[in-house]
Amino acid sequence: MRRYILRDENAVYYECGYSNDNALFLRLEDAAWLVTDSRYTTEAKEAVHGAEVVEASDLIKAVRGLLRTHRVRKLVYDPKEWPVEALEALHSKLPRLFLRPDPAFSHRKRMLKSPEEIALLARAAELGREAFRAFGAYVAREGVGLSEKRLHFVAEGILRREGAYALSFDPIVAVGANAAKPHALPTERVLRRGDLLLLDAGLKYRRYCSDRTRTVYVGDEIRFGEDQRFASPRIQQAYDLVRKAHDTAIGKARAGMTGAQIDALAREVIEKGGMGEAFVHSTGHGVGLDIHEMPYISKKSQTVVEDGMVFTIEPGIYIPGEFGIRIEDMVVMRNGRPEIL
Repeated sequence: MRRYILRDENAVYYECGYSNDNALFLRLEDAAWLVTDSRYTTEAKEAVHGAEVVEASDLIKAVRGLLRTHRVRKLVYDPKEWPVEALEALHSKLPRLFLRPDPAFSHRKRMLKSPEEIALLARAAELGREAFRAFGAYVAREGVGLSEKRLHFVAEGILRREGAYALSFDPIVAVGANAAKPHALPTERVLRRGDLLLLDAGLKYRRYCSDRTRTVYVGDEIRFGEDQRFASPRIQQAYDLVRKAHDTAIGKARAGMTGAQIDALAREVIEKGGMGEAFVHSTGHGVGLDIHEMPYISKKSQTVVEDGMVFTIEPGIYIPGEFGIRIEDMVVMRNGRPEIL
């Protein structure tokens, strides 16, 4: 694929090392252009590689001019990136241009990570793990008695490190029954000693994301490791089942399996434990410049997982009104086997 147009920020960044919230990237064989407005021109010229920076107040009009100059008759685009209005503006004055939709083609290009990208993702994961430790120390020291909303605010600050890093996504900080919502929003519920606490969070290192989840027992110490002992036998049973599913999927996944086959490794453990209906989401997803990328580790995914792909393993059990448990790690497929980042 040598003729395409992009507008998604991460897709554009992948192509030329720079992007902003008002830019288009056009590739025509060996030539490429980053089209943006005057607010970003200086920065773009300093950062862009492998493309010419074009300044324009009307980005679509500038791209149409390039397409006319180079007599382009076919152009690939991702329909998920383009609002109808922008697409019509591009096509309306170029009636002979055939726009070929190809959903997520940029994500497919980015599935196989380079050694440099894997190193950035590993560093993001390491920084994320350090943030989990710091948050655990805070909760043990002064977190009991605080609301989920306050703990969420604290978690954000620890992850950002006074502005050094951006967040991969809005953290999930959930206590007790609120953790039964896989994407729980923080509430006024107060954390008490003996509660279950779920933290799902990540940060970006040089734009590459991390993603990690731990579910812990709130005792005198808060350690975000996998060894946890809960007061409730029912919670402990569910926790041990999730941990076994997590460890089994990582231990048995191999390059050459499909996403569906890896998903089944985790799902079968929970189903055999009698709690299959409580595992309500997929086992994992790719991670890179976007927090959710290909490959998807789900029931329906026929993507063949190869060395160099980075993805999460995150089985969970959710009992509405009672509790939720999830354990998540990022892995890279290397030498045919997953390695935890």
